[in-house]
Amino acid sequence: MVAVYFGDALARYGFGEGHPFGPDRLQAFWQETVQQGLDKQVAVAVPVLGQREQLQRFHTSDYVERVIQQSVNGEGFLDYGDTPAFKGVFDAGATVVGSALDGLHSVMTGAQHKILVPIGGLHHARREQAAGFCVFNDPGVLIETLRAEYGVRRVAYVDIDAHHGDGVFYAFEDDPDVIFADIHEDGRYLYPGTGFAHESGKGEAAGTKLNIPVPPGADDAEFHRQWPRVEEFLRDAKPQMILLQAGADSVAGDPITHMAFTPAAHGHAAASLAALADEFCDGRMIAMGGGGYNRRNLALAWNAVLEALVKRAV
Repeated sequence: MVAVYFGDALARYGFGEGHPFGPDRLQAFWQETVQQGLDKQVAVAVPVLGQREQLQRFHTSDYVERVIQQSVNGEGFLDYGDTPAFKGVFDAGATVVGSALDGLHSVMTGAQHKILVPIGGLHHARREQAAGFCVFNDPGVLIETLRAEYGVRRVAYVDIDAHHGDGVFYAFEDDPDVIFADIHEDGRYLYPGTGFAHESGKGEAAGTKLNIPVPPGADDAEFHRQWPRVEEFLRDAKPQMILLQAGADSVAGDPITHMAFTPAAHGHAAASLAALADEFCDGRMIAMGGGGYNRRNLALAWNAVLEALVKRAV
């Protein structure tokens, strides 16, 4: 079975009407889910508030405390100017993480096989600060929790968001057990300006990271040229868990990026990874929505991911 996290508490992660990452993104996704009838084929899971000690598996105590304090007055920024504080920002960010961790528990205990957290995949946040609309790094917390609670070390993190997943990459750049594969717009043209092909891991982790920068305008043909590299990379690594960050800002028409995938690329990626999860990970896989600022695009792309997971679960 596949579970999807949906509810007001998760929708609250957003930075106000008019901001690219507004609080309407979850509802845009869910309306399409209902339209396609996928809501009848999944378990709808209630969002869960994460706890401070869970956040601190990845983030520093000082940073978490800072978010708590700025959550009270809702003033200022949590980074250099991209990620504004708002009243309740701590609970909103902690709910993204808590929902992902609740999904992880469901997957690891066998209650569900695959999970989608649509408002998640906040891959820019660093251990000590926010970045790029991302307050807490839920993929990072998932990876640390897999080690701390479940004894799972070899984790594959796959990212198809237009932006490089720098917050995950640099946190685990020297960790040989984090298998990182990221197709993204070339950093010469897009924030955060990282993720070049030569960045493949450091020290003992050399060769365990695969960055695939693609040019502005990269379409599905380019995706299908590159995707077999990701499949081969993961197959060689034999991960114990697969995490997918399915950012929809790589779909043509996003207001802040320049790529030209269609939602079919997202569906293909999810189907491929679900098959690999069944082969190597006892079916265990967690997908996160990631970026995407054209509401129609994110609705279609995330539902393509969901459909692929549902078909694999049948």
